[in-house]
Amino acid sequence: MAGSNKIKITPPRWLLAELTYKCPLQCPYCSNPLDYNQHNNEISTEDWKRVLSEARKMGAVQLGFSGGEPLTRPDLPELVKHARELGYYSNLITSGYGLTEEKILQLKEAGLDHIQVSIQASTQDLNDHIAGTESFQSKKEVARLVKKHGYPMVLCVVIHRENIHQMPEILAMAEELGADYVELANTQYYGWAHANRDLLMPTKEQYEAAEKIAQDFKEKVADKMKIYYVIPDFHEARPKACMNGWGTTFLTIAPDGMALPCHSARELPGLDCPNVTEHSISEIWNESKAFNFFRGTDWMKEPCGSCDEKEKDFGGCRCQAYLLTGDMYATDPVCHKSPENTVIQEAIASARASALSGDEKPLIFRNSKNSKKY
Repeated sequence: MAGSNKIKITPPRWLLAELTYKCPLQCPYCSNPLDYNQHNNEISTEDWKRVLSEARKMGAVQLGFSGGEPLTRPDLPELVKHARELGYYSNLITSGYGLTEEKILQLKEAGLDHIQVSIQASTQDLNDHIAGTESFQSKKEVARLVKKHGYPMVLCVVIHRENIHQMPEILAMAEELGADYVELANTQYYGWAHANRDLLMPTKEQYEAAEKIAQDFKEKVADKMKIYYVIPDFHEARPKACMNGWGTTFLTIAPDGMALPCHSARELPGLDCPNVTEHSISEIWNESKAFNFFRGTDWMKEPCGSCDEKEKDFGGCRCQAYLLTGDMYATDPVCHKSPENTVIQEAIASARASALSGDEKPLIFRNSKNSKKY
């Protein structure tokens, strides 16, 4: 393995429970694997309870229920109740589609702390087009119900070329819905978003204009709403810190029980990611090849190995390095010091050419439907 045996291993703090890859939406930027249908053997309720218990015993405190759409799991309230008994702070990360008032009350009684609702755009036609499902009105109603029943209203909007022009309207919608927190998450190009990158990546000018609108709005509503703007790292000079350091903080469990240092790690070759049906969380976190692979800095090539910021950004994202260069040990090409930085510039140029072209290919949705433009 690539990691060092001399690394002091800290316990996991954040557990992401990807309960299922099933989802009523078909978003073309979905972070689920392209071959998600090959991983549909979901682990049992009892397996999930054991995972939650073992991770909590090790020190995990934050828990996200995600997917796909976690609401498709009928045992969600039971898992929420178990998480509350263990002392987790639990967050439901949901499209909101199918979240009725009855279910909200059921989850609240079970002890759910937090609900994050995603919405695709500020208008019904564009939202429903991107989602691949008529969901706009139900999402807005769910947002109001979340607020009604005492949860913080947390709204997440993934930003890309199809909706970035709606930034003022998206923010106005968030204000109208009474959002307490808004996450404006510029698309991260993994999974389906990587396949659609040329069609989803805005130009730098669009990014800069949208960011100014978001920052100005942030100042305007500072006393009543928190705005989180997730930067588009393709236009940055420095890479994002990979999972706060590989195997230091975050533990992801996929629907089939595969344990991952990050949600995209199953794409990396040779990690031999372990499964929770065969190993305890302690064994996985402390002893597995996968979780030790990029721990510390001994694995780093130059220029990362001698970089004075290697303890800050950890060489950037391993999955992004692999997707863009074919070498998971490479410096994240986003970094301006990377010898592979031209890959990023070429990607930006390709997306820009696509944006200026009148002959764009259709988006590839999760159900492979053809799109039409709005």
